[in-house]
Amino acid sequence: MSSDSDTRTLAIFTDFENVALGANQAKYPQFEIEKILERLLVKGNIVVRKAYCDWSRYQRYKRGMHEANFELIDIPHLSQSGKNSADIRMVVDALDLCYTKNHINTFVVVSGDSDFSPLVSKLRENDKIVIGVGVKNSTSELFISICDEFIFYDDLVIQKEKRKPNPKRPATKAVPQVQTSEPAEANNDKGDKREKAIDLVVQTLESLLEERGDESRIWGSMVKQAIKRINPGFNERYHGFKSFNSVLEEAQKQGLLALEIDQKSGGYIVRLTEE
Repeated sequence: MSSDSDTRTLAIFTDFENVALGANQAKYPQFEIEKILERLLVKGNIVVRKAYCDWSRYQRYKRGMHEANFELIDIPHLSQSGKNSADIRMVVDALDLCYTKNHINTFVVVSGDSDFSPLVSKLRENDKIVIGVGVKNSTSELFISICDEFIFYDDLVIQKEKRKPNPKRPATKAVPQVQTSEPAEANNDKGDKREKAIDLVVQTLESLLEERGDESRIWGSMVKQAIKRINPGFNERYHGFKSFNSVLEEAQKQGLLALEIDQKSGGYIVRLTEE
């Protein structure tokens, strides 16, 4: 099996009807592909995004999927074998990519359907890492067991709901009323931008530690790379910092991170502070 490198190259194949129905049965308001993408972008670069279903039945999801840069493969339902047609097309496309694009080392199959187990086996035979994603109550145990890793959509929903401002952060002090060419609202806006950057760093570090293990060494450069994959437009200067190290140092001042200088590279090794 392929070794787990720092940055993987991923292709996502989504059995959309399966996961959308699963999310609906689990009483989630709406299936959100963004939750899955946030988790996967911590792992590496996503170079292929495909989603398969009869899109005439899922019109309300099309805009969000387009905005997430998915290629929507429309498989109209036929009288008897509509779903199987979508499954077959997805398998054919995944195997074609497996055999023709050697640089793609990780395949993500978003579905809970055990019918994709032979596909997973074939991908693994070809030295590909396979990550499955599905809703707990509608995912086959066979499909879970055959993947190298399985991510439950339910866990991503719970993690998103639990993410709140860190209680360790000191309360924001009122902006002193001094003479300045900028109104107080502008100063407050700068403060909000700085706090958003720090929150993003802490959340990304949490995701990296969850992905790699709490004992892993995480460098500041790794955190920034992961942030840039999730949000390519991220720029620390926009958030009021001179450099990314300045963001890390401010987070340390607030008691959110612990920094250690790596003697070899001169960069920071980043850790979460003890609860």
